[in-house]
Amino acid sequence: MHKLFDEKINDLLLVIIFPFLLLFMAYYGFESSYVNMKMWEKAPDFMFSSVYAYRVIPNYLSVQAGEIFTEIINGFPDLKIFLLKHGSLFYHSIFVVNSLFFVLSSVLLYLIFKVKPSVFFQDIRIKRLAHLLAVFFIVITQYVPTNCDIIAIFFYLLGILLSLRYFQYKKISDFFLLLVLVFVSTFVRETACLNIAFFAALFVNIRKLDLTCIKETAFLVIAFLTAYLGLKFFIPQHISFAEGIYLIKNFTSPFNLAGLCFGILGLYFVFQLCTSDQQIILKKYLLFSSPYMVMIAFVGLFWETRLFIPLLLTGFVAASHELKKYPSVS
Repeated sequence: MHKLFDEKINDLLLVIIFPFLLLFMAYYGFESSYVNMKMWEKAPDFMFSSVYAYRVIPNYLSVQAGEIFTEIINGFPDLKIFLLKHGSLFYHSIFVVNSLFFVLSSVLLYLIFKVKPSVFFQDIRIKRLAHLLAVFFIVITQYVPTNCDIIAIFFYLLGILLSLRYFQYKKISDFFLLLVLVFVSTFVRETACLNIAFFAALFVNIRKLDLTCIKETAFLVIAFLTAYLGLKFFIPQHISFAEGIYLIKNFTSPFNLAGLCFGILGLYFVFQLCTSDQQIILKKYLLFSSPYMVMIAFVGLFWETRLFIPLLLTGFVAASHELKKYPSVS
């Protein structure tokens, strides 16, 4: 009984308390040289123009959380004076929202690592080290603070959990929830498409195509495209796909090259954690997510290493899961 209580306390410290403290240090212990979000008094206009306008859910939460947080803090003048010394009230509200989704993402990682773990991950010490490393990867990329990336990570990990549950139990309810999640998470960020890549990597056998798996994957694609094209139609923008083309800059700037090296080396190290069966799944995932990586090269910046986080998290998931009985690796 005492041992079980100690394990629960350790889980609480690992999954909730420690990740929160890490994010707190990232937002208040270091000053970002990339974007001066601490000085923003409200949601900036560019959040509602160009490609940022399509991130409907984060933008809505930013506005609402900012207004609610400001109203609450206005009732405590001394606390308001203290907080304003460390950033605008809008910045603090962004931290509150991101902290919530970050802790929830950590909980999802904990649950994912418990779904049919591989022999390697059955050792609780290995599982905890992998959890901590995954959390560190997320936090260290927060030198580019945004209102959408951590929310997108939460939805991505939730989609991974649903995909794994669907394989284990074949409950149509899990697949239906995954469809809904892909549709809804497209209103967070276009990275919702990576849930389709993960699902396809698990279920689609390239050598022997299964029509059922193809049909299910197609439904996920339709859910994504319905939301994505709907956003383009109802929120028309002068620049609807990207702010610019950065391909040359990505391969000439030392900062962007450093970011690219981070992504490549990160993937290399998570590959080392995987068995041959797990590496097959991860390679297929990278194949199916190649359009995302191409888009990063053209319209993203490698120095924004947060863009590589979904790929690295997927590596940890692949390494943690027993995959020998998956049809796609048989």
